[in-house]
Parts: sequence; structure tokens; C-alpha cells
Amino acid sequence: MSLRPLFPQTRLRRNRYSKVVRDMVAETSLSTADLIMPLFVCPGEKVKNPIKSMPGNDQLSVDLLVEKCKDLYASGVKSVLLFGIPESKDEDGTVATHEHGIVQKATRAIKEVLPEMYIIADICNCEYTTHGHCGTIIDGDVDNDSTLVTLSAQAVSLAEAGVDMVAPSDMMDGRIGHMRAALDENCFDKIPIMAYSAKYASGFYGPFRDAADSAPQFGDRSTYQMDPRNSDEAIREVEMDIAEGADIVMVKPALSYLDVIYRTKHEFNTPVAAYNVSGEFSMVKAAQERDWIDGNRVMMEIMTSIKRAGADIIITYHAQEVAEILNKR
Repeated sequence: MSLRPLFPQTRLRRNRYSKVVRDMVAETSLSTADLIMPLFVCPGEKVKNPIKSMPGNDQLSVDLLVEKCKDLYASGVKSVLLFGIPESKDEDGTVATHEHGIVQKATRAIKEVLPEMYIIADICNCEYTTHGHCGTIIDGDVDNDSTLVTLSAQAVSLAEAGVDMVAPSDMMDGRIGHMRAALDENCFDKIPIMAYSAKYASGFYGPFRDAADSAPQFGDRSTYQMDPRNSDEAIREVEMDIAEGADIVMVKPALSYLDVIYRTKHEFNTPVAAYNVSGEFSMVKAAQERDWIDGNRVMMEIMTSIKRAGADIIITYHAQEVAEILNKR
């Protein structure tokens, strides 16, 4: 039975006059448990390279990365997503599969000091290839199937180093099934996969490419990342990843794709992550620096919108700032 709201008997403002009541009837909640902080690890000792296009973020050597993880954990952010800047690169990204690779080193160092920190490793080749693309180049394009071999080897190597989860971001067809099989065959059947399932060829990634030194040296990534005009295709990508064994699916970026987050959650009712990417972060910071916006208020509104759309997990460079605000409430 539906009731037609009538004024003046029905006044929706009654539940807004008191903050206590507003909190009681709030439909969306945000907590530190929802947050993952991306971090960039680089070679050397006591290295802190500020990322100019991402204020407050740095490329950190392993020793300083461990200290950053301590600060994050103390704030309530108990999960990090690691990206590596290697000492050298090669044509197909095999440097990322080495036992002493930069993310492998970082993982072991963090676990030694802070075993409770949940470490997720981004799995891709763009940071590790000389050409900056996400896989092996054959005939001028990224070859899908040969790239799967390198990606799966990278996942196994990182699992051996102690990561808690792997997150393939390459957008190759079939990579979740290939990676799941490789992990299982090497006795890592308990390692979950968070798939970058609907990753769009977006203009919002610019600052990240400065941070990870991963800009493609020719062409672009439109032959493997998704067309921003499509959402039905995103649902097909998500469906395939779930069928191949993905434990969590991701939509990236977040703000321009809230509709895709909503559809994914409601059509599959599976854990959904959303990546609040570098460009989204940097726009807030740039406007805040110019006093055009209340940066903290806008930041929290963005986080709430992503949760309201259906995301269970938010990967964001704002993570520690958000946690500090939540801790004061």
C-alpha cells in the first residue's frame, strides 16, 4: 500500500532539525574499514619524491614506506594498494616477476614490522615496461594472450612475497581465470583477486602517470581499456570476471562512473570496489588551494556519493585524511 505524502501533516524537514536524528536516519555510512590507500614504492633509502600533481603524496623508498604504513594503520586505514617504480624496465615487464622486485621487497618489509597491514598488490606491466603499455607488444599492439603469462607470474611472485590480495589492472581478456589457475596451482588458493573489471580509458589518470612513471610511449590504451561511452559493456566485463573467479570487482574511475557502480552492485550483489583516481583527487586539492571550495567538505561528499552509489570499498588518495575526520566524529 502506498501513501501519498500530504502537507502539512507530512513535513520531511522534521527529521533534519537535530543532528542526532539526522544520524539515526542516514541511509549511507562511511567508515575507515571502507578505505584503501594507494602507495608508490621506489628504490633507494630515505627517498621521498613528492608527486607535484598529487599534493601530499610521494614516491617512497621501502624504509619510508614502512613508516607511512605505520601512520596509516594508526589512523584506522588498515589496507594499502602498492604500485612499484622499478630500478630498470624491460620490453614485457618480467622485472615485476622477480623475487627481489620492488613491490616484493616492500611487502616483506611491511609484513616484518606490521604484519596486520593488509597488502594488495596492483598487477600490471605499465610501470615495468620500457614502452609504458600494460603488456607485451607484438605488431604494434598489446598482445592479449602472451601478456597473461607475465601477469600470472607476477601474481604468483607477489603471493610468495606475502601479499594478501592481488589486483590485476591490465584489462586483458581472460586474465582473471588465467591468474586464478596460476595462484591455485602454486598453493595460493586463499589469495583473493580484486579485478579492475570496468576500467575506463579515462582522462582522469594523468597525475597517476607522473606518480608511477607509466605513461605510454606511443599510442594510447583504448584498445584494452573501456570506452567511456559504454556501460552495458562494463556489465559484461564484470560478469566475465566473476565467472572467472574474481572475489571483488572494481569500477575505475569512480566519480564519472557512479552509474556503473550502481548497476554493478544491483545486478550482481557482489563486493564492489571503486577507485577514486588521481585526477579526481588532484582537482579537489587544486580547488582547495585556491580557496574555491571547502576541501574537506567536498572530499567527504565525494566519498559518501561513491558509497551511496553502491561501493563497498573505496580506493582513494584521501584515505588518511578521511580517516582522521571520521575518527573525530
